[in-house]
Amino acid sequence: MGRDHKFRFGVQCSAATSATAWREQARKMEDLGYSTLFMPDHFADTELAPMVGMSVAAAATTTLRIGSLVLDNDYKHPAVVAKEAATLDLLSDGRLELGVGAGWQISDYDQLGIPYDRAGVRIDRLTEALQVIRGAWSAEPFSFKGEHYTITDYTGKPKPVQQPPPILLGGGGRRMLTLAGREADIVGINPNLRAGEVRPDAVWDAVADMTRQKLQWIREGAGDRFDAIELQVRYFVAAVTDDRLGLAQRLSAGLGIPPEDALESHVALVGTIDEIVDKLVERRETWGVTYVVVGADLYEAFAPVVARLAGT
Repeated sequence: MGRDHKFRFGVQCSAATSATAWREQARKMEDLGYSTLFMPDHFADTELAPMVGMSVAAAATTTLRIGSLVLDNDYKHPAVVAKEAATLDLLSDGRLELGVGAGWQISDYDQLGIPYDRAGVRIDRLTEALQVIRGAWSAEPFSFKGEHYTITDYTGKPKPVQQPPPILLGGGGRRMLTLAGREADIVGINPNLRAGEVRPDAVWDAVADMTRQKLQWIREGAGDRFDAIELQVRYFVAAVTDDRLGLAQRLSAGLGIPPEDALESHVALVGTIDEIVDKLVERRETWGVTYVVVGADLYEAFAPVVARLAGT
C-alpha cells in the first residue's frame, strides 16, 4: 500500500473512582507501552470532563500522549478549544492529539437543549472550526469569516509546543471521511452513526466491504497525502479468548449478523493473543490500520499484544 506506519496503541477511558485511581491508571498504561490515553466527550453518562481528565493524566505521566476521541465541536467555540488545546500541549511538553468531531449523540443535545442540526450543517460547522483552530495556533494574527464563525485580528496564545499538534478526525460516512482525508493527521474509521445513537445497523456498516469503501472515501479527500495519514480504529467489540468463534456466535445472535461477518467487522478484535496479533498484522497489510484503540476495561488483557507489536 506504500504506507510505512508502525503500530501504536491507545486506551479510551472516561471515569475513575478517585484522583489517585485516575493517575495510577494513566501511569499503568504508560508502563504497559500504550501510546495514548484518549477521552470521549459526552454528557449523558458519568464521564469526566475530557480536558480536565487529560490534564491530570498528563501531569501524572512523562511519555504517555493524551488525546480527545473526540471533542464535540458544538459544545465549545473553536477558538476556546484551540486555546485549551495549546495550553495542554504546552504544559504536557507536546503530548497532545486533538480529536474533534461534528457531534452525533442526540441524547447529549437533548439534555443540554442544543439544536441538533442535520449532519451536513454540523459538518459544515466543523469544517470552519478546523480553520479557526489552525489559525489560532499560527504565528500571525488571523481573521476568518464564515457562515458559522467570525474571527477578527485574533492572536491565539499560548502557542502549542508541537507545530502544530496532530488533528484527529473520525467518521463513518462519505462526507466526514472525505473531510478527514483532506484535513486530518489521524483518521478514525468508525461505523456510521447517522441515527444519533448506536443501533444494530451501525454494526452492518462496519463489515469488511464497508471498510474498503470507507478507505476509498478517505483516499478521495487525501489525494497524494494519503500515505502520510495514520489510520485508527477504536475496537468496540474486543476480547482475549480461546473460543473466538463461540464468542462471535453469541455476538451475532444479538447483532443480527453472521458470525463470520462479526469477526471480520473492523470494530471487532477477538481471539487468543496470537490470533489478535495475526489479525492486526493482516489488517495493516490490507487496510493500512496501525493505530489500535481499546476500552479501559480491556487494556490490561491486551498488554501482551502491545508488547508484541508496539513500534513494529
